[in-house]
Amino acid sequence: MEPRTTTSHRGFVPWQELLLTASLLAFWSPPTTAQLTIESVPFDAVEGADVLLLAHNLPENTVGYSWFKGNTTAPNSMIIRYVTTNNVTVPGKAYSGRETIYRNGSLLIQNVTLQDSGFYTLRITDETLDNKDTYGQFHVHPILSKPYITVNNSSPLEGEEAVALTCEPETQNTTYLWWINGQSLQEGDRLKLSDGNRSLILLNVTRNDTGPYECETRNPVAFNRSDPVSLNISYGPDAPIISPPESHFRQGTNLSLSCHADSNPPAQYSWLVNGSLLQSTQELSIPNISADDSGSYTCLVSNPATGLNSSTVKNITVIEPVSPPSIQASNTTVTEDDSVVLTCLSNDTGISIQWIFNNQDLQLSERMKLSEEDSILTIDPVKSQDAGQYQCEVSNPVSSNRSDALWLDVFQKESSGLSVGAIVGIVIAAVAVVALIAGLAYFLFFRKTGRASDQHDLTEHKPSVSNHRPGPSDNSPDKVDEIAYSSLSFDNLQPKQPISDSPVPTVPETVYSEVKKK
Repeated sequence: MEPRTTTSHRGFVPWQELLLTASLLAFWSPPTTAQLTIESVPFDAVEGADVLLLAHNLPENTVGYSWFKGNTTAPNSMIIRYVTTNNVTVPGKAYSGRETIYRNGSLLIQNVTLQDSGFYTLRITDETLDNKDTYGQFHVHPILSKPYITVNNSSPLEGEEAVALTCEPETQNTTYLWWINGQSLQEGDRLKLSDGNRSLILLNVTRNDTGPYECETRNPVAFNRSDPVSLNISYGPDAPIISPPESHFRQGTNLSLSCHADSNPPAQYSWLVNGSLLQSTQELSIPNISADDSGSYTCLVSNPATGLNSSTVKNITVIEPVSPPSIQASNTTVTEDDSVVLTCLSNDTGISIQWIFNNQDLQLSERMKLSEEDSILTIDPVKSQDAGQYQCEVSNPVSSNRSDALWLDVFQKESSGLSVGAIVGIVIAAVAVVALIAGLAYFLFFRKTGRASDQHDLTEHKPSVSNHRPGPSDNSPDKVDEIAYSSLSFDNLQPKQPISDSPVPTVPETVYSEVKKK
């Protein structure tokens, strides 16, 4: 028969309930064809509980019942007998005073012990004094006391030793389970179970095997769990870590360094500066540091339990803060398409330079170039969008400083002539005007030729010059050339007047022009 579901105290049934069950069954008459059986209530009982051996399907002509301990009917094994004809109960040699027999043949055993576990025999005697035997059984399990864990080495060294944990006490018919950090523990490469899982062996322990560990005991009617146990595993020290991580510090400030290393038990700390022991503390503080405090700082850690040492070296550099730089410009007023050179001047060394334009980091364009150390900015050619406020910022690992602003003014380039479009327009206009004049002249010339009979003659005369005197030579500087006069008539060029009733004769106008030849 399979055990029933267990709780912390299963199998404990009050005897009053068992008595009620037996009384009800005493008035029930089973079919005569049913087979005689015994039911144990409960089948698995905890030590100190009550168990009822319940008889089923008793024949009607029964005159007596007898119960025996074990799978036997020997006289020495008889517990108790009941005679139905006169309701007489006769105890036997196996009677302990805890047994009660009922009229329906059921047997109640109170406050059962571990020795009560096993088989029981019921003999039924009928009117003809024939006997019929049947058997039943139950198990009594001990009350599980709270288990506890023993450890063969509670302070092992990491990676060097094995540890055995044992769940106590040892109890028969008990299952042992192990828990670590609240999780069920399974066997693995470094975890071995032995002695019916009562012992847990940790091979090559690590710092992660600290625990806590718990063991649990179970039987079909009860379970219990131990208090947690943790291991004190010695390990380390690991390589120490120095904080802060910076290695450059500003002159005049206080230097504060801290060292930490994973270790159990906690590591012992020492500080060395340039190889010389300075102090044996975890933290180091030096006020108002100067360049003389630059050097190598070593944090040395040790663990007496493991006998191990470790160290870390940090190189510290103490530097001065940078002074404000200045900007020098080749010209602060430039014309578009010219070039300009801006130079950042600083007396500090080991610095980096950043150019600032209108309070924003300068975004270099294809027209801008920086020198190798970024101290010289060249803009070629300059455009109108380059006008504005320029600054340079110098920095070292501990400080930064920015120059005063330099304003760069950019003027538009003066025009040396007309634009290409204007020139093209003028040329086209000039060609049009010339073509128009030529066409007009051509028209007037042919018109004048056609009306030649109506024109006045063009006369030309050369009057003598009154003050002309012949000179000795034509090449003489005192010689005065003759003056030629030409008479031109433009009457035909005058606009036509409207014809009146009394035409007025027109007088041709003559214009004289004097030409002198030197």
